[in-house]
Amino acid sequence: MSEELNKETVEEVSKSVETTESSEQPAQEEKQISPEEFLKDFNWHNYEEGIDPIEDSKLVEFEGLVKENFVDTLTDEVVEGVVVNISDRDAIIDINAKSEGVISLNEFRYNPGLKVGDKVEVLIDIREDATGQLILSHRKARVIMAWDRVNNAHDTGEIVNGFVKCRTKGGMIVDVFGIEAFLPGSQIDVKPIRDYDVYVNKTMEFKVVKINHEFKNVVVSHKALIEADIEQQKKEIIKQLEKGQVLEGTVKNITSYGVFMDLGGVDGLIHITDLSWSRINHPSEIVELDAKINVVILDFDEDKSRIQLGLKQLSKHPWEALSDDVKVGDKVKGKVVVIADYGAFIELAEGVEGLVHVSEMSWSTHLRSAGDFVKVGDEIEAMIITFDREERKMSLGIKQLTPDPWTDITSKYPIGSKQTGTVRNFTNFGVFVELEEGIDGLIYISDLSWTKKIKHPSEFCAVGDKIEVVTLELDVENRKLSLGHKQTLDNPWDKYENEFTLNSVHTFDIFEIVDKGATVKFNDDITAFIPSRYLIKEDGSKLVKGESAEFKVIEFNKDSKRVVASHTSVFKDVEAENIKVANKKNKKEKLESKNTLGDANEKLQELKDKMDGK
Repeated sequence: MSEELNKETVEEVSKSVETTESSEQPAQEEKQISPEEFLKDFNWHNYEEGIDPIEDSKLVEFEGLVKENFVDTLTDEVVEGVVVNISDRDAIIDINAKSEGVISLNEFRYNPGLKVGDKVEVLIDIREDATGQLILSHRKARVIMAWDRVNNAHDTGEIVNGFVKCRTKGGMIVDVFGIEAFLPGSQIDVKPIRDYDVYVNKTMEFKVVKINHEFKNVVVSHKALIEADIEQQKKEIIKQLEKGQVLEGTVKNITSYGVFMDLGGVDGLIHITDLSWSRINHPSEIVELDAKINVVILDFDEDKSRIQLGLKQLSKHPWEALSDDVKVGDKVKGKVVVIADYGAFIELAEGVEGLVHVSEMSWSTHLRSAGDFVKVGDEIEAMIITFDREERKMSLGIKQLTPDPWTDITSKYPIGSKQTGTVRNFTNFGVFVELEEGIDGLIYISDLSWTKKIKHPSEFCAVGDKIEVVTLELDVENRKLSLGHKQTLDNPWDKYENEFTLNSVHTFDIFEIVDKGATVKFNDDITAFIPSRYLIKEDGSKLVKGESAEFKVIEFNKDSKRVVASHTSVFKDVEAENIKVANKKNKKEKLESKNTLGDANEKLQELKDKMDGK
């Protein structure tokens, strides 16, 4: 027998039914039978041979019976069936159709306790497979119904049960009505969860909080269920909150900036500065997770949603415990807790600190970073310089524990004395030299060398070099010391002044052609300048680089270290001298000629006088 009758067969069978019934008994005594009973006793041979025809009037009645008593296997609707048999691989389901359907047991893995008689939701997957069997799907039906249930739960806020299957990135995977939903880690509980594994394989209650129909994503929350209860508790607690009130709380979370406390449904924050009177690097140095501690309410906003808590306020401020005898000038010991560019903070007792400014660490006048003198954790001794108990401020000094080196400066470094110092740093105008710790002097750039023209001190020496100096000036009141390096040597220009006197002539090579002239090196210290007009030779040409010639010193300034020479002046002066000599000779000859003519005239006069008898 085929699983399902086609329409034509049903019509013919219906006609046969009419014929058979009408021939056996009167119409008024006709008894209605069920389709199952009719098909069981139906004579298929007579029907196929055309012996038992069916009237059309009976066909309509038969179709009505089929429609009323059998499930339509052509629809995609989910129907309810009953398990009638379970084999090793399949479950046989009666859905009140023309035949029973089959579902693989793999679709019931979530329900290992499936048994005969259980009602299950199914969807007709295949109307007739190769063997003529009706194939059903419980999984597909479950998914269709699950989405309907999930959507309904989301719209109504209904609480649903879900099975936590496994962990995933950022949360958990939960089976809800057969749909895999996502449970974010932040939605598991109201407090942070550190171990997700304890929830795996557990059935919990959830609330559907979000559905993405495009990507078929469902997000559920367990936290949302308990927040409602907590919110009510929170309102009761908030009503009773007052500033200064001491409460017991549980450390909920520790961050770099503070500690979050659970006050029984209400969260509060202890800022890192309110954990301890002393400095700490991280709150974990003071508290541990899940620890129960007492805290005091410092402040909260108008709706009390932000509560500021304190821990250190439960103990007395360390400044109040300081002895009344503490005063300026006392020597104290402490530990370096913080270093800044401007100084170091020294903890003298828990919560009691003093600042040592970098200028109070050494008598040296050139300031350095505080890290050059101390390190965090160092135990040091210092002196109290200022002390304000009301403001809880204290400044300390380290250099005050050693004698001031400027006290006897005049006897150690008198004017004109020579000593050796260390180059510490440069400025554009000079070099700072340290003679000893706290005693620095300045060498102006003009006092570095007698002969070299120095544009920047780094051309002459380097930081850390040892250098000989002479004390030039000393200002004790303003702590200023003027030093000189060139004064440790004789001034070579005193000798050069006699060697290269004005108008003296010397023979050298042209060293370099420069703008507006040339230079000639007289020695390692003296480089003379020759203006362009003094480079002209006797034949009218100019001297070139490397050419040897005589040069006459036409300017020598020892103070400004300026020497100017001329080649042209050498032969020009010779010419002038020759002209002068020639002029002098001509003048003499003229004078001699004049005298000779006078004598002749005198003799002629004498002869004339004789002739005249005079």
